[in-house]
Amino acid sequence: MSDSFLIEYLPILIFFVIAGGAAIAAVAMSYMVGQQNPDPEKNSQYECGFEAFAESRSKFDVKFYLVAILFIIFDLEIAFLFPWAIVLGDIGMFGFWSMVLFLGILTVGFVYEWKKGALDWE
Repeated sequence: MSDSFLIEYLPILIFFVIAGGAAIAAVAMSYMVGQQNPDPEKNSQYECGFEAFAESRSKFDVKFYLVAILFIIFDLEIAFLFPWAIVLGDIGMFGFWSMVLFLGILTVGFVYEWKKGALDWE
């Protein structure tokens, strides 16, 4: 590889070094300046403001996981919609119909979860 090709990446390397140094310096300064006097109450586990009444390995209702999966699905949908909307004029009809297919698949999944009762919180 030529040296001019590697020189183009030098600003990125410098940025990573400065960002890493700033992060390490911030953590080190907060450790040195901050007061370190933990007591049993400060080190105790926090869970919703009351003492735990069951062990931590108890099973959760599956609806918690379904809501999390729904959030991820629709979060990804939005993450794909913004770039698609920006370049829609450049990608033509193929890009349009491929996104319509993507949204259709997500809609089918959403209707399936709705019919199965995943969105009914009891």
